[in-house]
Amino acid sequence: MSEPSRPRRQRAPLTATQRALALLTRREHSRKELARKLASRGVDTTEVEAAVARLAGEGWQDDGRFAESLVRSRVASGYGPRHIRAELGTHGLDADAIASAMATFDGDWREGARELVKRRFGERGPADQAQRRKAAELLVRRGFDGDSVRVATRFDPDDAGD
Repeated sequence: MSEPSRPRRQRAPLTATQRALALLTRREHSRKELARKLASRGVDTTEVEAAVARLAGEGWQDDGRFAESLVRSRVASGYGPRHIRAELGTHGLDADAIASAMATFDGDWREGARELVKRRFGERGPADQAQRRKAAELLVRRGFDGDSVRVATRFDPDDAGD
């Protein structure tokens, strides 16, 4: 015989601050991203603004820390400076915050481009002109500048002979 079921205790709905904090415990979020996620969950705009401001004031949310985290993550994933700057801009960060976050990267963009090419095309890199072109296109899509592309692939589009 089964035990009689006990009625479930109803939980109080989460406040905007509790929802925001739950999001921040998973990973860093920009103010803009946090506000957008709360609004998409049906939280009132004034509550969203108050919650985000409170958490920022208490140090739980920090756009600078978010930006540095995003830079580290994207560099590790093989993205270049142009892509990373553009992504930071989509998160509502101003030019100073973006520049500050980009300055935290102390590596060499050219070396990052070379490493990405090695991962994709093997230790020796692209074997022929067609592979060098594919490697160059990959690096451009990933947000690397022309100098980094040339160094990493030894491919100069002006000499491609098309």
